[in-house]
Amino acid sequence: MARLLVLIALLVLLWWGWRWFVRTPAPEVARALRGWVVWGLVGLLVLAAATGRLNPLFAALGAAIPVVLRIANLAQLLPLLQRFLGRGRAGQGPRLRSRYLELELDAGGGALDGEVLDGPFAGRRLSALDREALARMLEFYRESDAESARLLETYLSRARGWSGASGGSGGAGSGRPSPSEARAILGLGVDAGPDEIRAAHRRLMQRLHPDRGGSDYLAARINAAKQVLLEE
Repeated sequence: MARLLVLIALLVLLWWGWRWFVRTPAPEVARALRGWVVWGLVGLLVLAAATGRLNPLFAALGAAIPVVLRIANLAQLLPLLQRFLGRGRAGQGPRLRSRYLELELDAGGGALDGEVLDGPFAGRRLSALDREALARMLEFYRESDAESARLLETYLSRARGWSGASGGSGGAGSGRPSPSEARAILGLGVDAGPDEIRAAHRRLMQRLHPDRGGSDYLAARINAAKQVLLEE
């Protein structure tokens, strides 16, 4: 019975760890891992000092340095690994794309993030950028691409709580999306039928309606996506 309880506890811990990993921005994952490593080393030092085994521990740490450096290099692949495990797979939530940005929303948990496609900070995750960088991007987008500016304002308003960001307060999107864009916005595959389209629309609007902390811009894009796919 005790072994069964331990097994259940381990499975629950693994499930929780997997969900935390795929839902947490890569910089936060890397920061948490560094913290665990530091505290783990502190614990080993205390234990070795208490048991008189400091010399073997130092020898082991010296041999482990190359391995630690390799792990640090692999940490740069965290965003790609997270996308492979579920953060960026097709059909996992709305994906709104503009010239410079692709915005992603986890419809289940409501976590907003995105990737810079072009221009300043291309290839970076929005969650990995500081306030100064985001402010520079917003100024640039407002001058060069209104749709990218609306997407970034939406991110800043919902994910960062910027009171100065309008969250796409203009209401209208960039026009009628194509069928492929509409499927991406609703997080649907090419074979989705009318019932799936309506269900996806209803699920997203329950979380992204302006009255529930969403924005007029997001609601407009989701409504347009539904209309395009039902007409198709």
